[in-house]
Amino acid sequence: MGFKEIIQEDIHNIFLDPEEFGAFHQVNGQKMAIVIDDSEVIERSKKQIERTEGVYKRQFLFFVAQKDFGRFPAIGSQIEIDGKSYRIVDAVNEGYMYSITVGSLKS
Repeated sequence: MGFKEIIQEDIHNIFLDPEEFGAFHQVNGQKMAIVIDDSEVIERSKKQIERTEGVYKRQFLFFVAQKDFGRFPAIGSQIEIDGKSYRIVDAVNEGYMYSITVGSLKS
């Protein structure tokens, strides 16, 4: 097994493992393990220039495996998480994982 395969395995077996950091959620109708990080979105927003329109009542960042999520999401597109609709504010390809920041105008 090569280094890249080991990283991909660790993503699922450690970082996204529900017994470690992850939790199962419905993302666009599919059950997948993600890690929601409310504090990281605060840190990242301090460092980046505000490029979004409006103020969101709720904003959070989550990590998801690239192979679970699929195609890299477009900023501004809609996503559904656990039956609630959000707008993608930012997305970063972290190498086999995506970190996706979403916002909701509803609380």
